[in-house]
Amino acid sequence: MSTLSAQPVEDLLLLTGRMAVVTGAAMGIGRAIAGRLAEAGAAVVLADLDGEAAMQAAGELSSKGREALAVQADVAHDDDVAALFDAALAWRPALHILVNNAGIFPATPVLEMTAFEYDRVQNVNLRGAFLCSRQAGRIMRHQGAGGSIINITSIDALHPSGVGLAHYDASKHGLWGFTKNLALELAPHGIRVNAIAPGAIDTPGVADMATISDIAADEFLQAFTARVPLHRIGDPDDIARMALVLASDASSYMTGSQVVVDGGYLLT
Repeated sequence: MSTLSAQPVEDLLLLTGRMAVVTGAAMGIGRAIAGRLAEAGAAVVLADLDGEAAMQAAGELSSKGREALAVQADVAHDDDVAALFDAALAWRPALHILVNNAGIFPATPVLEMTAFEYDRVQNVNLRGAFLCSRQAGRIMRHQGAGGSIINITSIDALHPSGVGLAHYDASKHGLWGFTKNLALELAPHGIRVNAIAPGAIDTPGVADMATISDIAADEFLQAFTARVPLHRIGDPDDIARMALVLASDASSYMTGSQVVVDGGYLLT
């Protein structure tokens, strides 16, 4: 029997002694992921463009006895990403998990979209994941102990949600392709690279979203929910639970995979 097969089931999801970096961690899906990883025993770095909100989120985790550090960072910039990982390694000696969650989705039809708007979405959603993955991959390779990189894509990486998100869809298709290729590159080093594709999730970003047809967010969610076979919008913790699986030994033989967490929406 292999060492992995002999691992007790109660230990499979434990992350004690591991350190994780989660981007876009101040709210929504990122915050939920940071919470679940910390609950499993990981020391978690919460990175976000909104440093104050990241500090508040980290403070809430610390008040529960979790290990948490907030770092202000714009993942689209090389210098910020380098400083983020420098801060993480100054706090804890080794990196084991990266979750590329930072992302934006401002709705604009292509024919009205400016090049600046297009580039901004690509820079955050795709360039940011590249910069963080490159930095984390170099660190994990040097450590020689493997690791897990998790990219938060979207069901829009597989099927468009609607007009106005072409730049977002392009970034998420790109991130899915990036995930598969990076998985090939890092597999020899024991570093696994996977993706989670959420459907509609009840987050502040979705609540604040103004659709192209000026439908209120609650109307949009109601219409979306009507097409979900499980008859509910997802909760950030639905994604966080899957991230915990992909970060842990429970998924030790998975790499280059994308897990769809959408309540069955793509079936319709």
